[in-house]
Formats: sequence, structure tokens, C-alpha cells
Amino acid sequence: MAHNVLGEELELCSLDPLTGWWRDGCCNTDQNDYGVHTVCVVVTDEFLEFSKSVGNDLSTPMPAHRFPGLKAGDRWCLCAARWVEAKRAGVAPDVVLEATHARTLEWADLSELEAHRARF
Repeated sequence: MAHNVLGEELELCSLDPLTGWWRDGCCNTDQNDYGVHTVCVVVTDEFLEFSKSVGNDLSTPMPAHRFPGLKAGDRWCLCAARWVEAKRAGVAPDVVLEATHARTLEWADLSELEAHRARF
């Protein structure tokens, strides 16, 4: 059983759009996930523009990869390093702590993640 950054059972991030390293809706990871897709975020237009500007276009659909493209408000399992990079640039998307894998703590402190906690 995977755990989140709060030490509890990892919760679902999103089924629509379907996310996760394993495309199971959760920000699970394994030794083959070199991108460490562990941070469940709520994307914003500002973040999507930033991500595209640094070479990772998450907003354009790619049907060949069954990727619908993201829009503001979507939840997505983001790479831990990309979240840290976005934080440094001042555009970090909010984080759903309950759905963010504990491995994220190798990249960011819990206090940093809590400062960007998604409020619903």
C-alpha cells in the first residue's frame, strides 16, 4: 500500500483526465519512473504556460498517446522536479496532499507542499 506525504494511504488523484505513471488515477511510482510523477496538482493556466515554455507542453492534446491535454482545474500527477522548478519560478500549482505520494518528500519539504495545499 502506497502512502501520501501525510503518512496516510495514498488517495486517488484523477480519473478524468486519467493520470499517474501507471495511468491508474493515482500518483504511484516505481523504479522505472525516472520523472517521479508523484505530486498531485491542480493545474492553472499560469502553470501550463510555464511548463510549455520549459519544454513540457501539457495543454496540447496528443491522441496518439491517449492524452487529452490539460486545462486549468484538472488534477494531474506531476513530476516532483517540475513542481520544484515551478515553485522557484513562482508558478507552482496547488497540491492535493492526500493524493501526493510520500516519495515527493525526497524533493520538497512537507512545509513547502502545505504552503501550496489545494483548498476545496
